[in-house]
Amino acid sequence: MKKEIFAVCDLEASYALKLMEFIQEKQGAAFEVQAFTKVKSLCEFAQNHEIALLLISAQAASREVRELPVGKMMILSEGEVRKELEEYPCVYKYQASDSLISEVMGYYAVEKRTASHALLKKNMRCIAVYSPIKRVLKTSFALTLGQILARDRRVLYLNLESFSGLSWMMEKEFGADVADLMYFVKRGHGNLVYKLQGIVQSIHNLDYVPPAPSPMDIRSVLCEEWLALMGEIQAYSAYDTMILDLDELTDGFLEILRRCGVIYMPVREDRLSAAKLAQYEKLLGLAGYEDLKEKTRKLKLPFHSSFGSGVHYAEQLVWSELGDFIRNLLREEHADG
Repeated sequence: MKKEIFAVCDLEASYALKLMEFIQEKQGAAFEVQAFTKVKSLCEFAQNHEIALLLISAQAASREVRELPVGKMMILSEGEVRKELEEYPCVYKYQASDSLISEVMGYYAVEKRTASHALLKKNMRCIAVYSPIKRVLKTSFALTLGQILARDRRVLYLNLESFSGLSWMMEKEFGADVADLMYFVKRGHGNLVYKLQGIVQSIHNLDYVPPAPSPMDIRSVLCEEWLALMGEIQAYSAYDTMILDLDELTDGFLEILRRCGVIYMPVREDRLSAAKLAQYEKLLGLAGYEDLKEKTRKLKLPFHSSFGSGVHYAEQLVWSELGDFIRNLLREEHADG
């Protein structure tokens, strides 16, 4: 299926090309990205191609450009807005590229009211990582699994825990997170997938939505809203694998687990851990979720000796004892499948 065209026009050639490369890396699955450094070239291109989104510098936004039949136009501003451009939304040109694109895609998601066409892709595999037992390397397992799978697939990691710790672990502050995404779901504005594309971050090819900063943000989201998010991602995104890292605070977490193809459950052998697991399995029976036992793989994870911080820590997980364990696990599953 033909992709929509995202055009960038800036008279500063190096800026236009670098921004195009960044957009191609982040949004290439959803858009055909084109860069222009001359107004004339842009106008000639627009005569034969339908441009869905045009991001253009204020200096290049001439009357001729403003009369082009583009879907949406947004101005790259250097701080001042010319009077004739006041009707167009602006984004500050000299900010971090990920923040800039997040603003652009947030605007485009709201303005694009029509449903997008489903991308031609394989059925998305949904993987859950959950355990009623705490401190069992659950998130380390999920991050390592995601990075390993992302070498051959397009993988999205969603952390729905009350306290994920990812912002501190990654030593990074996020401009937007899963709470912003779910606010968008609640309001029902525009096309959610475009909003998602403006929020996602990456660790070694693994895309992830920054987690909520407060457990109250997670608690306020209803089960049907989480399921709506999962359905939108499955139907309209380019991801073929989604990993959900969640805990009991997530509303309807058992129903969310039911929607996943496999549940990886790190466990321990001590007596208290066994008691917690027994209580969880009894709950499954009482609540009518006995079927979750069939898709659950209980895992006794090895200790991993990783050092460093930020993305270096995440990368070291892949080559730790935990990474070796996961590669063997995936090989066994492939052989059995």
